[in-house]
Amino acid sequence: MKNALQIKNQKFERRRKRIRAKISGTKERPRLSIFKSHKYVYVQLVDDDNGCTLAAFNSRKVKGKTPAERAKEVGLGLAKEALAVKIKRAVFDKGGYLYAGKIKLVAEGAREGGLEF
Repeated sequence: MKNALQIKNQKFERRRKRIRAKISGTKERPRLSIFKSHKYVYVQLVDDDNGCTLAAFNSRKVKGKTPAERAKEVGLGLAKEALAVKIKRAVFDKGGYLYAGKIKLVAEGAREGGLEF
């Protein structure tokens, strides 16, 4: 019998695969991919056609503040990096995470910074 953690991980993987089956990034409109560890949030703009990262930012570069404020700063920082390489539009890939909390704040920060998705 599976324990609660195994079931939770299976649900996460199912969501992640379902999302990735529908979403793909191009050079003109890359995929905004999110990874969340226990301490940090990492985001990157990925061109899936060529298999390369066009811009990236993480919460390790943001000092102080609460975790929620750092998540929003990550979105703003990624938007700044994206605009530096002339990317204005992206496809949002929440990576299996629920659209709430830090994931939602990263998305709001990126939108405030000038990215469209």
